[in-house]
Amino acid sequence: METRVQHILLAASLLSALTCFSTSVFAADEKEKNNDGELGKIITPDIERRHIKEADLDSEDFEVGLYTGVLNVEDFGSNMVAGVSFSYHITEDFFAQANYGTSKTEKTSYELLSGGVELLTKDQRDLSYYNISLGYDFLPGQVYLSEKWHFNTSVYLVAGAGNTNFADKNYFTYNLGAGFKFYATDWLMLDLSMRNYSFEHELFGVAKKINNPESRLGISIFF
Repeated sequence: METRVQHILLAASLLSALTCFSTSVFAADEKEKNNDGELGKIITPDIERRHIKEADLDSEDFEVGLYTGVLNVEDFGSNMVAGVSFSYHITEDFFAQANYGTSKTEKTSYELLSGGVELLTKDQRDLSYYNISLGYDFLPGQVYLSEKWHFNTSVYLVAGAGNTNFADKNYFTYNLGAGFKFYATDWLMLDLSMRNYSFEHELFGVAKKINNPESRLGISIFF
């Protein structure tokens, strides 16, 4: 009888021990899950990914434009100029450009002060030029007008050579300049630039090298 009671007490002790062990393991698992949940909240912030859509420039390589501005012809004053340009984009950074412009010059200061001397006829005062240049977009960027309105831009250098027709004569001409491009859309661009045209003439009896700076604003489309 005593042995049987001992067996019962031993079985009860073992059952109690197993119950306590199971409870401890379950509690530890729950605590670990709770800790993982809290840690996950700390490590993984509730931030949504922001997708920004940037307008791509048109992939077309050709560009045609019109421009107008002021051409300062040495000894013949500052005059309105208008012209057309055609460009081919060789790479993303380099482009070739052809320009044709026309202007009508004023009288020289000598003519104005002399009271009647005419160095050139009316038709001879017409000036036209054409040139072919190589351009380099060396500083691309963006202009932000607001959170929703931002535009691509570029600063460029250009240099080339061509011909100037003035006073019924043709002069080989070098040109050098720089400009700022503002892409209003992926196919429409505004171009603000300054250029200098240099050639040598003998209109006053002696050879003279002159520089004719030009400031102009143009609009171009890609196709």
